[in-house]
Amino acid sequence: MNMEILLQYVTYMLAAVGVLAFAVSLITQVIKEMPGLRKIPTNAVALVVSLILCPLAVIIACQYFKIVIVWYYIFASFLAAFVVYLVSTGGWERVAEIWNRTRYKKR
Repeated sequence: MNMEILLQYVTYMLAAVGVLAFAVSLITQVIKEMPGLRKIPTNAVALVVSLILCPLAVIIACQYFKIVIVWYYIFASFLAAFVVYLVSTGGWERVAEIWNRTRYKKR
């Protein structure tokens, strides 16, 4: 595989994660104020929204690009849903904090 194509795919994937994380955050904030969901923790609501939105996005993308839906696309979308959940709930700050604590610092 050409490195240019690989970087293009990685860019598309990061853009998709960003758009889905924004959508999860937005939907979570909107539905969190509903009467039945006020007592449920926001992180739990965001996880459920992510687990619903990511497979739905994969199915819509496959239909749009006329790609046959295979079972491992759906499985991968559930795995990606956890990444989207972490990004939408501020996971990058946690990852950056871990990185800053473990990297080598000059004295």
